[in-house]
Amino acid sequence: MKKEVKDTIIVELGAMLKEYGHFYLVDATGLNAEKTSDLRRKCFKSEVKMVIVKNTLLHKAFEASDIDFEPLYGCLKGNTAVMFTNTANVPAKLLKEYTKEGVPSLKGAYVEESFFVGADKLEELASLKSKNELIADVVALLQSPAKNVVSALQSGANTIHGVLKTLGERPE
Repeated sequence: MKKEVKDTIIVELGAMLKEYGHFYLVDATGLNAEKTSDLRRKCFKSEVKMVIVKNTLLHKAFEASDIDFEPLYGCLKGNTAVMFTNTANVPAKLLKEYTKEGVPSLKGAYVEESFFVGADKLEELASLKSKNELIADVVALLQSPAKNVVSALQSGANTIHGVLKTLGERPE
């Protein structure tokens, strides 16, 4: 590969590191063509960009980045695929589907400005809530007291109406 091509790839990887907030490093060694195509389709449907890269080029892109990715340098061995995403837990859920077969396996991840190294972190990453899920939880918590107040007022109105109706119908 020519130096110009390598430089272009490093620049493109650097741009993806800035564009996407989270990424996963995956060992794709045991994937055949059929499984790779299937994984790529699932990634595309889930808005995850999967790129298979040379470790040295990814290492140089890490070094050129503003963020210190040193904890992930040890993961750059063997056949590496990078899964870029804006939703932190989506690649972990995709990879969890494949854990029965053992391929692909998680090498490391950069999620929510934290480093996760090792395949044992997959369960932890899959259980993380995305930003939209957290916002929905907060909105639900905020709405709950308001719903209780409205419900109490409505039931109170029915009770008061019943009492007034009874008093109105009662002979004096």
